[in-house]
Amino acid sequence: MPAIKPQEHEPVLLNKTDLCRSLNISTQAFDKWGVPHAKKVGRQVFYSVADVVANRVGNERSKAALPEDEDPNKPNLEWERYRLTKAQADGQELKNEKDRKEVVEVAFCTYVLNKIAVQIGPILDQAPLNVKRHHPEIEEQQLETMRAEIIKAQNIASKLGDAIEGMLDDYRRITD
Repeated sequence: MPAIKPQEHEPVLLNKTDLCRSLNISTQAFDKWGVPHAKKVGRQVFYSVADVVANRVGNERSKAALPEDEDPNKPNLEWERYRLTKAQADGQELKNEKDRKEVVEVAFCTYVLNKIAVQIGPILDQAPLNVKRHHPEIEEQQLETMRAEIIKAQNIASKLGDAIEGMLDDYRRITD
């Protein structure tokens, strides 16, 4: 059985008028594309559809590619506008949450905790004396143990305002 030889097909060529009609564009627009002709017979010029497709694909790729004369460090205005708009929206959202009293600033939390610690201090100072007054039978050694524990609690309460930012960082690290 003889081997089948593949046949070489010549590309189908179209003149400019027929090609423009099939693409639904004007001949002036086609001329602006700068498609090279495949064959010229007398005054007629013929074009290959493959050349037209390659020209259009190359044109789209060149649009998508970064121009050589453009500085890559130059800020992208669209991206910058997006960032600004997003930051403004986030800021407004945060303001609305503050107005609804859903969030507060860390500085406010620190202020409140310091105020509470200042109010708790004198109560803790008076606790051993109040216990001795209500229970005179309690021994002095037991009162001293109570004082030592209360002093530890006072120290923790007094440092709470300063420790809030560290606690916030710990909380963020744990929840992320």
